[in-house]
Amino acid sequence: MGTVIGGGVFFKTASVVAANHSANMTLLAWVLGGLLTICAGLTSAELAAAIPRTGGAMRYLEYAYGKPVGFLMGWAQILVYYPANIAALSIIFGIQFVNLFQLNTSWQLPIAITCGVSITALNFLGARVGGAVQTIALIFKLIPIVIIVGFGLFAPAANTPIPIWPIAPGHHLGWGTAFASSLLATMFAYDGWINIGNIAGEMKHPERDLPRAIILGLALITVIYTLVNLVFLKTLPIEAIAGNQNTAADASMRLFGHLGGKLVTIGILISVYGAINGYTLTGMRVPYAMAKEDSLPFSKYLSRLSQWTSVPYIAGLVQLGIALIMMLMGNFDLLTDMLVFVMWVFNCLIFLAVFRLRRREPELRRPYRVPFFPVIPIIALVGGLFILITTIITETGLAMAGLGLTIIGLPIYRYHQRHTTTNDQ
Repeated sequence: MGTVIGGGVFFKTASVVAANHSANMTLLAWVLGGLLTICAGLTSAELAAAIPRTGGAMRYLEYAYGKPVGFLMGWAQILVYYPANIAALSIIFGIQFVNLFQLNTSWQLPIAITCGVSITALNFLGARVGGAVQTIALIFKLIPIVIIVGFGLFAPAANTPIPIWPIAPGHHLGWGTAFASSLLATMFAYDGWINIGNIAGEMKHPERDLPRAIILGLALITVIYTLVNLVFLKTLPIEAIAGNQNTAADASMRLFGHLGGKLVTIGILISVYGAINGYTLTGMRVPYAMAKEDSLPFSKYLSRLSQWTSVPYIAGLVQLGIALIMMLMGNFDLLTDMLVFVMWVFNCLIFLAVFRLRRREPELRRPYRVPFFPVIPIIALVGGLFILITTIITETGLAMAGLGLTIIGLPIYRYHQRHTTTNDQ
């Protein structure tokens, strides 16, 4: 829960509602997003338990499909996943900061850049500093959720009751397009589930405890996210939520008054700052780890550590540079939708890898096996393909940009491998 819960639930409601203009379809999207995430977590955990190697999902793909596919996932994390997360959350930090202090909107980008740069600078002071920031933010990020849900559920509803049936989009939108876009938007808030299997190798009884941890943890997250959205929908009219990335702040102001709303918004800002810190802390170590294996161009530089703090500072600067370019070129929804799309390409390959390895290596030791095989992996795969296909149809440019940034890693990998082999000879 600590890994998955971040800032997404506070800001993605705007995107979900903008996609469907329907209160009950919004809640359905959050519930089904959680169920899909549970199936995905249960499926990927089989590989985590069977292949407990440092590097996580990148190693599962490498084991199942070969080194180039594993490299491509690492490349996508370096070029898209981590920088896009840092950029998107920095942008949302700027938007919330400007809204909190009633500044001119022209300050949004400078504040976003300052936020991203300051977090990278803090992490350059050492892993302990970055870890301390993460610990403080972990405490604060739960406070706004508890306050909003605890008080909002029992506050008088400002809007008409939310109908249970029929579930239909508003504004004469098509059901399939509206729901697909809604589901895609929720996936950013559920991001992080891929890491939940990493503790499998340390469990005494993974076959029993791992599915319990995944189901209980992700089910609770689903309930929390759905309740937070229910409070927003009770408190503000649909028109005030759709596309409004200050929804959490506006709902807090309505619930707790001016001062109380500002205090909740400060808690949300700390939560977002901590989420950016987590991606910065982890992200800079991906190119460093790959460079240590000489898997990247300029590995000699990317593998350098600061002599004072042992931080991979060049890898950190590269990550920050990509994130800054994304801040200048993109917006919150564009960046988050692109990173979700790219990562779900690899998620689907992970789900397929479970079938592939069951057939190719039936004797492989599997301390944990996905329950109700093959039903749960099929649900995860079908859900993932639904996200990918509908994104390609509805947001073709975004999908092509994400795929393009990922695929250019392949010729770079081939060139670097030939160059390395030539040098070795």
